[in-house]
Amino acid sequence: MEKYGRHFAVSGSVQGVGFRYFCASAARSLGLTGYVMNMPDGSVEIEVFGEEKDIGLFTEEIKGADKGFAVGGIKESAAADEKKYGDFYILHYPG
Repeated sequence: MEKYGRHFAVSGSVQGVGFRYFCASAARSLGLTGYVMNMPDGSVEIEVFGEEKDIGLFTEEIKGADKGFAVGGIKESAAADEKKYGDFYILHYPG
């Protein structure tokens, strides 16, 4: 199984509404590793690693309607390389 990595910058109403916890739960349920972190500009950064099909399912899940958050947009790019995360973490911006 080849590991695949994606980086997301998510905008919208995604801070202070449980979005990071939702992302962590969705990622863990799919066996993905990586992190989610609030950014100072109000966006949320996500880096995720796993099988391509599972990352696709994760992406669809975080766009979900009828949640306590509202995703306005997602900028997606390839993650630089596979980092060795043992789980999916909720991080805090170091600033």
